[in-house]
Amino acid sequence: MDRTERFYKIEMLIRSRECVSFAALLEALEVSPATLKRDLQYLRERMDAPIEYDAAANGYRFGQQWRGQKHELPGVWFSEKELHALLTMHQMLASLDEEGILSRHLQPMFDKLTGMMGADAAEAQELTRRVKLISTARRKAPSEFFETVGSAVVKRQRLRLHYRRRGGQGEPAASERVVSPQRLVHYRNTWYLDAWCHRSEGFRRFALDAMEGAELLSEAARTVSTKELEAQLDQGYGIFAGGQARHAELIFSAEAAQWVAREEWHPAQRSEWLADGRWRLLVPYVDATELLMDLLRHAGEVQVLAPAELREAYAQRLRAAAAQLDEGSS
Repeated sequence: MDRTERFYKIEMLIRSRECVSFAALLEALEVSPATLKRDLQYLRERMDAPIEYDAAANGYRFGQQWRGQKHELPGVWFSEKELHALLTMHQMLASLDEEGILSRHLQPMFDKLTGMMGADAAEAQELTRRVKLISTARRKAPSEFFETVGSAVVKRQRLRLHYRRRGGQGEPAASERVVSPQRLVHYRNTWYLDAWCHRSEGFRRFALDAMEGAELLSEAARTVSTKELEAQLDQGYGIFAGGQARHAELIFSAEAAQWVAREEWHPAQRSEWLADGRWRLLVPYVDATELLMDLLRHAGEVQVLAPAELREAYAQRLRAAAAQLDEGSS
């Protein structure tokens, strides 16, 4: 029985028996008296457990304010390995949450988890240095909008958004709309909201950093099945969604294939190895913007076979890049 399990056992015994003697705890935990004393002291001082010694009953019980109530130590059901995993997750979250939007709400819980491992402040800080996420081109989402949007998703309530579109045709750049939030999406260092837009009567994906206002409304959000949401917004390539999906046919060189073949470009992709060591990939897309960006990362190592418009768009990007090089060297 490790230290975390002992904490849980002490909690369970006191809760079930109301008052437990030192001898009974020793027998149940199979530890030395010194270890049990340290555990009891740690639970009281570091975990705020209301455990006190009752001289009249010659045993340990919860304090008067907790008698007859259910008291639990936060997180005591986690093993040491699970605690390590949770603390690692906390550090990953902190890397994504640069403005502390989520961390300030979760920090008290993770302080408890750190305490369960017996780590002091210096040790806890050292633990966080062992996990690092590197992000580039991150776009910050205003904290007040993130919390409002997050609450709307969880509470299943509608939102009124003041939103500024980036480019595009047909709709004004700035607009106000009411939406039914469905889910939050974190993609390439940017947060998005997938929602049903009541103005356009369709699914839309909104970048949180493009929001200029977000107001939680009292009306319930429109209910949409996960299957319908995925069918509408997850068919494209990358963050671009909506419309009829087409399929890109790509051939990667044998040198690039040994690495690219391990990547998932899309959940619905199909692929095969060719006899000469090259790799053939079929990937669906709706908007070619991000697909072209990823293809340019492999310029010189990938052929675009189909469709013709994608092949031409890729060729134009390559010609434009080459022209820029020629201008720079002249």
